[in-house]
Amino acid sequence: MSISAPSLSITIEKPRISGPGSGLGGNWRVIVRNDNHNTFDHVAQTLARVLPGVSLDQGHRIADQIHNSGQAIVWTGPREPAEHYWEQLDSAGLTMAPLERG
Repeated sequence: MSISAPSLSITIEKPRISGPGSGLGGNWRVIVRNDNHNTFDHVAQTLARVLPGVSLDQGHRIADQIHNSGQAIVWTGPREPAEHYWEQLDSAGLTMAPLERG
């Protein structure tokens, strides 16, 4: 005689990362590239003017990173503000990489 236990099924729900139906979730990267036509000061001042929480001193440090590395991620966050900051930086003449998801 054999006795078998009923099979149990457990469902584990993972937390939702973004809202239902939202293809815009996750972080987006705004990347500024080095170029030969923007001055160091213009890049630093533009970053400080456009990006929230970036001081002129921080703008100079980021501009230095752009100059030395060829590019820098200057802001990361939701897609809508990322697009807004990207457009403002692009309008100011900075050389922009396409928005990156990540």
